[in-house]
Amino acid sequence: MSKTRVEIVQENLADYLASAQPAPTLLTQKAPLHSATSLTVQQAIEIFTDQVASRLLDVAARELRKTNQSFYTISSAGHEQNAVLGALLRLDDPCFLHYRSGGLMVARSRKLAGVDPILDTVLSFCASSDDPISQGRHKVWGSKPLWVPPQTSTIASHLPKAAGMAFALRHARKLKVTENLSDDSIVYCSFGDASANHATALSGFNAARYTVRRGGACPMLFVCEDNGIGISVETPHNWIHDSYSNQPHLKYFEAGGTMDEIWNVAEEAIQYCRHHRSPVFLHLHVVRLWGHAGTDVETGYRTLEEIEATEAHDPLLLNARRLIELGVATPAALQTIIRDVQAQVDAACAEVVKRPKLSSVAEIVAPLAPYDEAAIRPAGNEIVKPELRSDFWGDALPERATAPTRRTMAAHINSALADEMLARPEMILFGEDVGRKGGVYYVTAGLQKKFGSQRCFDTLLDETTILGVAQGASLAGLLPVPEIQYLAYLHNALDQLRGEACSLQFFSSGQFANPMVVRVQGLGYQKGFGGHFHNDNSIGALRDIPGLLLGVPARGDEAAMMLRGLIATAKACGRVAVFLEPIALYHEKDLYADGDSEWLFDYPTTEKLLLPGEMGIYHPEAKDLLIISYGNGLRLSLQAARQLQAQHGIAARVLDLRWLNPLPVAAIRQHADECGKVLIADECRTTGGGIADAVIAGLAENNFNGVLRSVRSIDTYVPLGAAANLVLISASQIVAAALTVK
Repeated sequence: MSKTRVEIVQENLADYLASAQPAPTLLTQKAPLHSATSLTVQQAIEIFTDQVASRLLDVAARELRKTNQSFYTISSAGHEQNAVLGALLRLDDPCFLHYRSGGLMVARSRKLAGVDPILDTVLSFCASSDDPISQGRHKVWGSKPLWVPPQTSTIASHLPKAAGMAFALRHARKLKVTENLSDDSIVYCSFGDASANHATALSGFNAARYTVRRGGACPMLFVCEDNGIGISVETPHNWIHDSYSNQPHLKYFEAGGTMDEIWNVAEEAIQYCRHHRSPVFLHLHVVRLWGHAGTDVETGYRTLEEIEATEAHDPLLLNARRLIELGVATPAALQTIIRDVQAQVDAACAEVVKRPKLSSVAEIVAPLAPYDEAAIRPAGNEIVKPELRSDFWGDALPERATAPTRRTMAAHINSALADEMLARPEMILFGEDVGRKGGVYYVTAGLQKKFGSQRCFDTLLDETTILGVAQGASLAGLLPVPEIQYLAYLHNALDQLRGEACSLQFFSSGQFANPMVVRVQGLGYQKGFGGHFHNDNSIGALRDIPGLLLGVPARGDEAAMMLRGLIATAKACGRVAVFLEPIALYHEKDLYADGDSEWLFDYPTTEKLLLPGEMGIYHPEAKDLLIISYGNGLRLSLQAARQLQAQHGIAARVLDLRWLNPLPVAAIRQHADECGKVLIADECRTTGGGIADAVIAGLAENNFNGVLRSVRSIDTYVPLGAAANLVLISASQIVAAALTVK
């Protein structure tokens, strides 16, 4: 039977050690390997031991897979030189890791007593619920005590938040939020050469460079582990060097070879990043052994000669030869290390196959969307001291503005943001144009002047970066409230919410969280504006994200209370929330007729808040028909309800959902049962753009016996000018649809 490539690589090392001759003299434990390095004998032996552990764990994963005990075979084999970085970095240098980071994790674990990287890794391979980071939800590199937030498939999607955290460190320090980090901590982020081409990676590099160009600090150590191939596609020769060695505001280092050679360059790169507080790109040459993953048939796209040439550069083989030749260790000593580590791996495997797995839906979803109202209420009632508010607002306390000078939604949101920033010194507000200009619609007007550029600042024009900064700032201990200028702009960066921010609590079993409230300006009815970007009426992509809270206000006073509720929920439960603000309602004053001022409201005092699930009910005594809507649709539905009563004698109850993810299903059912007839007025597109499908399905599947209808906007992009009125729902359409509910 022919040998596998795994067996061949293992035998290459074993054969070398069996035939190698020890050096005439051995170095002492504390001596450097040679005069040109600070790497000591003891450190070198530890690194080699950690590399052996990573290698043997990868072998074990494949063996366990044969018996269906392991579910992960993307190995670190060939990348073990990253253990050098694990040895050099401090525990207060947060790490965002590539999936081939076994060596680094083992070396980093050595720095903290009580951590067993071999057992922990096997638990992760086998999806055991005893896995200390994800508890069986995914194979991830992560650890709360080691300051390694877990990443999943890391196709560069973690770079923006890593750069965001590096950017936020100075803000956190100035606002006296530390998260156990030092003044000279740096952020480490690794990725592959193929991933370096991803648009998300480019956002991360650009954001770090841009920060320094603008005079800021961004102590970010980017490490590209270049093995020359992405699954089956070769990276062009010198592509990484040529692409990144000459970038302004990105210091470039390049390393390869044996561990001492890599140590020297990596040590210099880390020192430069730590001292200059600016981004560094470390190009680390590695090899990939055994294909992309266990299922990858490498001979399908590489010749045997190419595979053997790669195996000749096995870092364990290179390092073993180097250590023996320099007199660091004898061949017998290295053989003993391998035997001892193998015994530890074997023992861990024998133990882990007996460990429990996730066995219920409740266990699986427990950390996905934590919600503790008992904790949220106190968090929401962190009312700023009256004297501080008095000093801040002077004679312009927003709650004292009453009719006829009641205020619009934009004014209420502005005041609520100011009060929240007064109450929460860790809260920061940022996005495109939110600072000096005060936002495209002036919702954040004056906040930078009042709170300073550390707490209210403009970003570059890139939604991926904005959401990356939010995640990184949150991990640094801040409470970010980023703004996305238009709803459609969010689609450019949606994976930063779906794949990254909202998955963090799930994949870390709640040990890590990145609480934030993302303010998004959007929806339709923008009088003249058209096109996909500025008049977007689709929220389907947001409702698809597990664990995301989505709130849509319809009137100013409730917007302030909802915003407070979301910020309190983010603070108390670590949740990620989107607050979708209807642009068309920002400055709306009227409800039924021009000049009636019935869509202006008093500012609610700071102790008042609305929490997810708390809906708005209009005409609660009416039972002829239930109209369910939200956002712009609420105002249209109230207009329609008046017409239905006056012209047709139909008494319609109107329900403002407010919260679109998750939907308040039980409350909807209660009102539907009381009325017997239901009409959903959904301003979003017909085919799944809004909530009508979900509401109808929820009622139908729970045996609602009444009549169900919906009126929705046309399934198209919104055109320019008055033509928009032809595709968006109107009060008259709601009336017409209501008359069909019989």
